[in-house]
Amino acid sequence: MEKKFGFTLLTPAEFERWITQQDVARTVLYVQEHHTWSPSYQHFTGSNHFDLQKGMQNFHKNVNGWLDIGQHFSIFPDGKIVTGRNLELSPACIYGFNSHSICIENVGNFDAGGDAMRAEHREAIVRVTAALCRRFRIPANPDHVVYHHWFDLRTGARTDGSGMTKTCPGTTFFGGNTVADAVTNFLPLVQNVIDGKPYTPPPGPPIKYGYVTADWLNVRQRPSANSRKMNVTPVGSILRIYEVYNGWYRISATKQEWVSGRYVKDVRRAAVRAAVLNVRSGPGTVFDIMGTVKKNDEVFLYEESGSWGRISLDERWVAMSYLTFE
Repeated sequence: MEKKFGFTLLTPAEFERWITQQDVARTVLYVQEHHTWSPSYQHFTGSNHFDLQKGMQNFHKNVNGWLDIGQHFSIFPDGKIVTGRNLELSPACIYGFNSHSICIENVGNFDAGGDAMRAEHREAIVRVTAALCRRFRIPANPDHVVYHHWFDLRTGARTDGSGMTKTCPGTTFFGGNTVADAVTNFLPLVQNVIDGKPYTPPPGPPIKYGYVTADWLNVRQRPSANSRKMNVTPVGSILRIYEVYNGWYRISATKQEWVSGRYVKDVRRAAVRAAVLNVRSGPGTVFDIMGTVKKNDEVFLYEESGSWGRISLDERWVAMSYLTFE
């Protein structure tokens, strides 16, 4: 537990203990979920938690004219939490819905095309939300754990996403920012932790696929060349990529297994929809037939040339018009 600028930095386990020790006189009925949008993952160095929190505080006070930083807590990409506004004060986060609320700002841009949320970040968000629900006896339902997107910016009325709203906490936040997304993807995880079950992240789909271009590519425990080597994978291997961070790719849905993106080239995944599809030695019907693939077989395209795709490291090509792409 560290302190700086009047803020405290905590791990999820430290937060779970810390929040039970806080005396809060005001009545808290709601937890708000937000994303910062900026700062985003590209601003986070791994050690500048306090500097980013101080920057947000300065902006909120000197530009917005607020009493203090708007949020009570900021959760960072590495899963650590920094305290913010005094818990006795209502947040400055959702117009018309700040009374009786605790505000969480999740550092990152979780709109489509933005940051791919790191596994440790997801876990911290769930555990912090659950700890707040336990501490203040808040039900883990969409009436009490709310997204900024559900409130009209002009009137403050709850519209569940219609009218003039922000996308906050992001269109990809735990599968989406709608009420249905929260009920299906986020709140059950929170409820499990409230019930005392260990946090178990659901394995999500890969964000893309790639193949190894190095003779042997090191698999490391963290996204750093100085991290411990866990394994190696040979040239041509197809990798599932679940997260991109500072030029590194996480290749496991449930573990911290990373490879350097410098040695991975993107491929496209597709399924064969023809009953039988010829595999040729080049990109065209003038090339020899080298074999076939059958309906529903999955292939990965290493290279594309016109309407043809190469499905292996050597010269094996198929007509893409007979493929259905993921």
